Amino acid sequence: MPEGDTVWRQARDLQAVLEGQFLTSSDFRIPAHATLDLSGSAVSRVESRGKHLLMFVGGQVIHSHLSMDGHWDIYPAAPGKAAKWRRPAYTARVVLQTRLATAVGFSLGTMEVLPEALVADAVGHLGPDLLGPGWDAEEALRRLLAEPDRAIGLALLDQRDLAGIGNIYRNELCFLSRVHPAAAVAQVPDLPRMVGMAKRLLEVNKDRPQRSTTGGPARGEAASWVYGLAGKPCKRCGVLIRHAKLADPAFPARAARDIYWCPRCQVGP
Repeated sequence: MPEGDTVWRQARDLQAVLEGQFLTSSDFRIPAHATLDLSGSAVSRVESRGKHLLMFVGGQVIHSHLSMDGHWDIYPAAPGKAAKWRRPAYTARVVLQTRLATAVGFSLGTMEVLPEALVADAVGHLGPDLLGPGWDAEEALRRLLAEPDRAIGLALLDQRDLAGIGNIYRNELCFLSRVHPAAAVAQVPDLPRMVGMAKRLLEVNKDRPQRSTTGGPARGEAASWVYGLAGKPCKRCGVLIRHAKLADPAFPARAARDIYWCPRCQVGP
């Protein structure tokens, strides 16, 4: 599941093959930009902002969000031979080619091109970026504490508070902080510690191909404390991990998301 660390890695890999290069072709496979041609334009930079990915190209910005299933694949250039894609062609939303490589965005939840002057319209609402150069822990705390009665599991997912946390990290952070995801922000025993832990978890995982929040092997059940482990014994106390759905009243149109917790280790709402 793509979270801030996943998008950071995607940006790093795309930087290596796109930054400073001219596009030899572009193919936007969405109706809004079907006729747009950025070939001949230079890619000045590629960067992540929380779970958003931005490519600055000739005064335009290609803005994408991976959502649940999106991914950018990179295929090295092979003269006289087209690379075989690893994902179905019908899921491709954009194809960007340079002399070095072809970058293909598959199953992107958001895919738009906007003038560079309007980039704030896409990402200006985001809180401090956990993996960004301007990370500001105090500002993240201020935003979280602005709604002390809101469920911490909802506040952590709100990218307006701090950017980069997805459902896996919010569940793991709540376990490590010994608080139920539905407990109020004001009930978190040590909110600054939780925010600092969020930063450390994303930093330590940003260079790993497989995410781990336990310090154990980065694969399977050993990689998580509670996420996806409903009915399994808690690694800390042995009580069975529980599962439910948590809806956000502030966004009634959004589907409720999975929460996992240990009923002994975590303080309830």
